[in-house]
This record gives sequence, structure tokens and C-alpha cells, in this order.
Amino acid sequence: MGAGHDHEAGEIKHEKPLWWALGLTAGFLVAEVAGALLTNSLALLSDAAHMGTDVIALAISLFAVRLSRRPPDAKRTYGYARMEALGAMVNGGLLFVVAGYILWEAVGRFRHPPEVASTGMLAIASIGLIINLISMRLLKAGSGTSLNVKGAYLEVWSDMLGSVGVIIGALVIKSTGWAVMDPIIAVLIGLWVLPRTWTLLREAGQVLMQGVPAGMDMATVRTMMLDHPGVAAIHDLHAWALGSKEPILTAHVVLNDSAGDAEQIRQSLAAALAERFDVRHATLQIETTPCGDTHRHA
Repeated sequence: MGAGHDHEAGEIKHEKPLWWALGLTAGFLVAEVAGALLTNSLALLSDAAHMGTDVIALAISLFAVRLSRRPPDAKRTYGYARMEALGAMVNGGLLFVVAGYILWEAVGRFRHPPEVASTGMLAIASIGLIINLISMRLLKAGSGTSLNVKGAYLEVWSDMLGSVGVIIGALVIKSTGWAVMDPIIAVLIGLWVLPRTWTLLREAGQVLMQGVPAGMDMATVRTMMLDHPGVAAIHDLHAWALGSKEPILTAHVVLNDSAGDAEQIRQSLAAALAERFDVRHATLQIETTPCGDTHRHA
């Protein structure tokens, strides 16, 4: 039998920083887009594009956080917790699209580097850096516990590095007149973002595919359960997670002839799963003989 527990307080704690980060980022986006057009800087436009995906990502994250707090209903007995992984998947897809566009645009600029207004580029990128640092500070705590907030944090982190790159590029162009530095910085931003985006997509995909939660070794779980003196066999052992937290486990537990009280054994196994693997939602079916064809199951 499983036991539910309330994550609403944690989600509310994550929601407030998301609202602040969204307000700051959206407020600066308009100025950065205008500045990119006025200065003719691809690096600044790259940073603005990432800032734009930040706004979308933060909005998606807020939507997912709020929706994931909705209670289970007759059609969705697990509630909406998986919206967290869906939001992270959309964020990752957006980053891939933006990085691809910037890399494509940079090819033409390598051949014919345009004039860039380095002073305006430097001023706007410096303001963007400050905004990103504030947003990162707001999101850092939640990024360690929520996959959805982690996606938003990675968006802002990549944009912060983008701002640093634009500042460096502006200083180089201002001092040397080497305009090709602008697309070089843009390409470096894109190449830095792609592997981190892949990591985010892989983690979200693991959740959506009902993969084993990160850090859980199923062989170790099985061994721990089999070590109980009343357990003869384990089959149909499965583990997954609704989001970046709340691992769920189900198993059929076959008792031996000298097992004793079945309910006591179930409670003992459930307590051990909670203590060693932080599985607080375990459904254990107790059997005296294996049910069905165990060779077809884990």
C-alpha cells in the first residue's frame, strides 16, 4: 500500500522566484531586441533570442508548476505532476531551435562581417548580465529539487554566459575593430548551450518514458528486499517517477513458508524502501505463491 504526501508548499516556494525571474526577464527583453537591431550585433541578437526563450521557458515553468499542484481526479489518478517533465521538454526544444538559428546566421556573417555599434552592444549586454545574475539567484535553490525549475535555471544560466560573451565581444570590437568577433561569440554561445540542452531533454525523456528514477539501482533494491528473512522471491518489480521527485515503486513479494505475519513483512519492506531509497509511495502485493508467468516480468 502506498502513502501520499503533500508537495504543495514546495511548489509554492518554487513559484514565487519564477514570477520574479519572469518579470525581470520579460521587462528587459524588449530593450535588448531593440538594442540588437540598432547596433546590428548578431551576438546581442543571439543573447536576445535566448532571453526570449527564457521568457517562454519561465512562463511554461510557471504553468507547469501551477498545474502540477492540481489534485488527482477521476481521469488523472496521479494528478498533473508530469507536467513538470513536459515543460522541461518544451524548454529544451526551444533552446535547440534558437541555437540552430544562431549558428546558421553566423555562417553568413563570417563571410561578410557587418559594422557593429560596440558601445551600445556593451551597455545593453551589461544590463542583461545583471538581470540574468538576479534571476539565477532566484532560481538556484529550486533547480536542485525540481526538473521544471532546473530547465528554467539552465535557460537563464546559458543566457548569463551569453551576456558575458557579448560583453567580451563588444570590448574586443571596440578596441580592435575586429567585427568578426561578433559571430564568433554567437557561435560559442550556441555550442555551449547545445550539450546542456541535451542533458535536460534526456532527463525529461527518462521521466516521460517511466524510467528508473535517477540515483536508484534496481539490483540493489531487489537485493535489499530479498534479504528480508520472510521473503522467498520478488517479481514484477518496477520503479518510476512522476516528475523530478516522488519515486514510485511496485512489486510482488512472494513469502516463504516460515514468513510469519504478511502485513508486518509488508510494513517492514515499505519502511526499508523509504529509509534507504526515499521511496514513500510503494505498492507491495504479498503472495504465498508466485502469480502468473514471472518470466515475462522484471
